[in-house]
Amino acid sequence: MLLAALALASLGVSIALAVSIGEMRIPLPTTVKAILNGLGLGTYTVQRIEQGIVWEYRLSRALVAACCGAGLAICGAVLQALLRNVLAEPYVLGISAGASTGAVVVMLLGIGGGVVGISLGAFLGAGLAFAMILLLAAGVRGGPSQVILAGVAGSQLFNALTAYIVSTSANAEQARSVMFWLLGSLGGVRWPDVWLVAVVVGFGLLVCLYLARTLDAFAFGEDAAASLGVSVGRVRLLLFAVTALITATIVSVVGAVGFVGLVVPHMARFLVGPGHLRLLLASVLIGANFMVLADIVSRVIVPGQVLPIGVVTALVGAPAFALILYRTRRAT
Repeated sequence: MLLAALALASLGVSIALAVSIGEMRIPLPTTVKAILNGLGLGTYTVQRIEQGIVWEYRLSRALVAACCGAGLAICGAVLQALLRNVLAEPYVLGISAGASTGAVVVMLLGIGGGVVGISLGAFLGAGLAFAMILLLAAGVRGGPSQVILAGVAGSQLFNALTAYIVSTSANAEQARSVMFWLLGSLGGVRWPDVWLVAVVVGFGLLVCLYLARTLDAFAFGEDAAASLGVSVGRVRLLLFAVTALITATIVSVVGAVGFVGLVVPHMARFLVGPGHLRLLLASVLIGANFMVLADIVSRVIVPGQVLPIGVVTALVGAPAFALILYRTRRAT
């Protein structure tokens, strides 16, 4: 309970800082007043431009960052349990790359349209990537480690497809904006994106919490789960679909952000242990904090310039990936 309270308080502070910090710095008291005005909880005197920046732009951006961090952390925790591989997460497995390809197809080729259309395209791309990766891994029969290798191969394939589509179907300005978005960008998010991501991540969290004990059983292997009465095939398909849906929705809104699903579950596991009921809740809170703080860093690390948030998460995640891989090798 103490850790949860600290994480919630930290998330509140992080969001407040994210809303205050930017090209135009807004004092924290003014930020709080603007948020209360937007919620209809007050009629405080705030300049119109500050009210608009806080409510229409920065708060929605911070909330989307928190939801995306939570969603990616959920996906990482679930995939690591299902595949029994500490390196499993949507970005490493190529699911994010497949979702990116599906989203780019909708954006540049005009198939569908709107946020929902892009999300649907990303979901289909993520599902295709997932299916291809599992087929590749099953074909070589090398165990969980082969899933990661199949994911790397699938990621390269879908990244190449995305690059081909962008280079042949977009003008220079479109190509520049799409490639920036693919690295992870929160610049264009607004309130409709908040509701979309929050609903999908919330739904996914409820499903995973309901199946938390089942995930505990999967940690000991599929045979152990089946001996406890778990319908292995059905549960795996459901959880794979949920992780693909969460990943696709996040990719359609902010692009492909890597390593959050890898690093955060390990941090949560260190703090609360391997039980998935606590692990999932801890991952949500830590992931939300991590992503909001990464967004702040992306806006202040280079004066006058906003870096793609995927660059910041990779700077943290890549060394963590190497450390986890090294520890795994030593353990074996």
